[in-house]
Amino acid sequence: MNFVDAALVPARNTGNVKLYGPEGFAGMRKAGRLAAECLDMLAGEVREGVSTARLDDLAREFALDHGALPACLFYRGYRHTICTSLNHVVCHGIPGPRPLRDGDILNIDVTFVVDGWHGDTSRMYAVGETRRKARRLLDVTYEALMIGIAAVKPGATLGDLGAAMQAYVEGHRCAVVREFCGHGLGQVFHDAPNILHFGTRGEGMALKAGMLFTIEPMVNLGSSGVKVLNDGWTAVTKDKQLSAQFEHSIGVTETGAEIFTASPTGVDKPYLLAQVGRA
Repeated sequence: MNFVDAALVPARNTGNVKLYGPEGFAGMRKAGRLAAECLDMLAGEVREGVSTARLDDLAREFALDHGALPACLFYRGYRHTICTSLNHVVCHGIPGPRPLRDGDILNIDVTFVVDGWHGDTSRMYAVGETRRKARRLLDVTYEALMIGIAAVKPGATLGDLGAAMQAYVEGHRCAVVREFCGHGLGQVFHDAPNILHFGTRGEGMALKAGMLFTIEPMVNLGSSGVKVLNDGWTAVTKDKQLSAQFEHSIGVTETGAEIFTASPTGVDKPYLLAQVGRA
């Protein structure tokens, strides 16, 4: 796998890792902020009795009202703006009529295209009074994401990122999902390289300034096993234990990482999200 100047290659997945300059970072800031603002807006809507279909409608309206395109809408036949993954759903849950219930945990994953750039992010939300083990899972998953981001810098390897997240998660008696990973992005929704959330220090590609990608660990309370349901999208834990995920889009800088999808109002942390949901 080679590194290429993003300005010199087509805006599609060529298998090479694109390196972006100031224009790319500026575009990602704009797209990432809007996606984060959408999740901030939804924080006040995630409550008992609200359906995930309603949340999907709100996210789509938000995107269109702000001049953005929902990247997931009609992507590979998907018919919704967001993915809504409840309780033991690992990822790619499909919005529907089921109302949220007290004690549910919910991941909302949104990607907006703004002026050709993709802002991709997800957060966990707690509905009402969740069980202690669910709150612990949310905390562990969020911290794993931030530990992975903290490991990002030029010269660090992808294995360094994965090993740091894996060690933290397994140290808290949880399991990292291995079937799904983060990915490069920018003017392409899913691009090279794949970003694993487990690994061995020192192994894999060394990072370079200008890379853009997501980090999005999925963490299970039980075993790491998952299966995809007959709808072709919904991935669930095999043991039906709870699962959680947090995701940020980031860029590699000369000194570390820039997070493009941080909450403008600071409510992307599990504790603060829970407070918004009760307001």
